[in-house]
Amino acid sequence: MKEKIKWIDNHMPPSADKNLPIMALHEVAKARYFHSSFPQYSITPLARLDGMAQYLGLGGLFVKDESFRFGLNAFKVLGGSFAMARYIAHQMGRHVAEMTYDYLTSEELERAFGQATFFTATDGNHGRGVAWAAHKLRQKAVVHMPKGSSQARFENIAKEGAQVTIEDVNYDECVRMAAAEAAATHHGVIVQDTAWEGYEEIPTWIMQGYGTMASEAAEQMRQIGVNRPTHVFIQAGVGSLAGAVVGFFTNLFPNDPPKFIVMEARAADCLYEGALAGDGNPRIVEGDLKTIMAGLACGEPNIISWDILRNHVSAFVSCPDWVSARGMRMLGVPVKGDPTVISGESGAVGMGLIAALMETDEYKDLRDYLGLDRFSQVLLFSTEGNTDPMKFRKVLWDGEYPTV
Repeated sequence: MKEKIKWIDNHMPPSADKNLPIMALHEVAKARYFHSSFPQYSITPLARLDGMAQYLGLGGLFVKDESFRFGLNAFKVLGGSFAMARYIAHQMGRHVAEMTYDYLTSEELERAFGQATFFTATDGNHGRGVAWAAHKLRQKAVVHMPKGSSQARFENIAKEGAQVTIEDVNYDECVRMAAAEAAATHHGVIVQDTAWEGYEEIPTWIMQGYGTMASEAAEQMRQIGVNRPTHVFIQAGVGSLAGAVVGFFTNLFPNDPPKFIVMEARAADCLYEGALAGDGNPRIVEGDLKTIMAGLACGEPNIISWDILRNHVSAFVSCPDWVSARGMRMLGVPVKGDPTVISGESGAVGMGLIAALMETDEYKDLRDYLGLDRFSQVLLFSTEGNTDPMKFRKVLWDGEYPTV
């Protein structure tokens, strides 16, 4: 029998909300200006799934398709690259607006700044983004991956010229390893999208980098006549992406924000566990964190993002692997007339969840709590494309992780 989706409404006491200004519109605009200076930059598509919306009984369904981002098949490069630019600007006493692609790749910068080594831990996409950005900006990268990591993702990082290893520990231990090595290396920097006490500046910059994706999506919805989404479903590992998206849209619509739904992999649902405890303090999930949603296999939350999420999220949802697999199949074989979205295991969980909520009355309680109906305008983020081809085929071709 398939595992059930678990959810909890947000009844945590609010905090002072001191981290919401991190995702202020002017801060996100800096990131978007920086990204637009790259020759590889283009706005990724917003797939309008009218047929699927009608089938599910929604007013509209929109999927931001990050498989086109910088040719890297995932959104993560937005965070790592902007954090590098902010770090270099900070070290040189310059404004980040001066850190364009042309300047960062110039001989002038090489003479003035030299070369740093950027260390990171990754399940795949973040590490590839850091490696790619370091390579393009003439810097160095060292990447550690947790046990069970995909060989395809390992090879994609290695192709970018980074020093990369797969370690016999989980993701959170890899983070500690990367941090220790960075501290022991001359001009070494840890670029991680999780934050802990004493390590908050770079994760803040990474979150602002992710804001480019949310900013594009909001603009694209307005261009097709949808002023604001009523519901935003966003997946979470450590929660940095979720905090960035929730923070941006809360700042964009301060008087009437969308309802935010945060989704996690069942094996690594630390935010759900924190919401379940209900006291406002984060919780940690330990163990191997085994899930097909490799990009979400993180058991220790980013404390900056957690503070944003506890104040603004409507519901936290813990999703078994079949939810993501179903989403991959639905996006990959769409309703006639809808565009195809090639979405990987960590990208498709939103599609799987919205389908589970709307197709039957099994999760009517959550559907009713969120007010999902034929007037709802729902925004999802497919954060990665087909980044693990063998796993992708097993799910789409062989029907791995069935819903019955």
